[in-house]
Amino acid sequence: MNQNTQPNTPPIRVMIVDDHPTMLWGLEKLISSERPRMEVVSTASNAEEAFTQLRSVVPDVVLLDLDLDGQNGLDLLPALLVNPTTRVLILTGERQQSVLDQAVQKGARGILQKNASAQQVLKAIQKTHEGELWLDRSTVGRVFSEFRESTATEKSDPDAEMRSSLTGRERKIIHMIVEGQGATNNELAERLFISPHTLRNHLTSIYSKLNLGNRLELYVYAVKHQMGSEKNLKTPSGY
Repeated sequence: MNQNTQPNTPPIRVMIVDDHPTMLWGLEKLISSERPRMEVVSTASNAEEAFTQLRSVVPDVVLLDLDLDGQNGLDLLPALLVNPTTRVLILTGERQQSVLDQAVQKGARGILQKNASAQQVLKAIQKTHEGELWLDRSTVGRVFSEFRESTATEKSDPDAEMRSSLTGRERKIIHMIVEGQGATNNELAERLFISPHTLRNHLTSIYSKLNLGNRLELYVYAVKHQMGSEKNLKTPSGY
């Protein structure tokens, strides 16, 4: 299975996110057999594990299952794509075309069904890493058409009003959560020169305003809406 590689060419760093232990084990063995062309740098069986792994590794390609033991893999896409060098390849048993199209719209660079051959999986990883799309023509056509329609109608952001209710301090906290990723509440509080109790009160307010349940959801939401950038720190409502 190994193919010739150029001298000193770094391996393609692959992260696998799948809730099925046998599939996870098989994919890890398959990709590891391609050393030094490819290597598995991380595996995860759910969104929380994947989020934790992203604090320490920056994969080139992520093989992502869309059904993570009841969790929607689509919700993980913004966090996976924080690093511009990371590309996501969907490996799924999902057949509903609208769901697959949504994955592409959210940034996935390719889609593979779980009945794909070993050679197809390896080739898709290689091509995705090289910047190519691993999609059939009908999918590309649908996604492009939907993008044009969305742009033409200039749909408003339904969450804009919720975000506008955030105070300047709350926006600063969100910015630091995105920037610090794995920082604990105590560490964030220390950086903000406030007590952990005060920080928890701010987070409770943020969760309420944005209709979120925890820090993971907040992180994914903030990345999706680019709330970690400096330009989004200011708000007319001030502190």
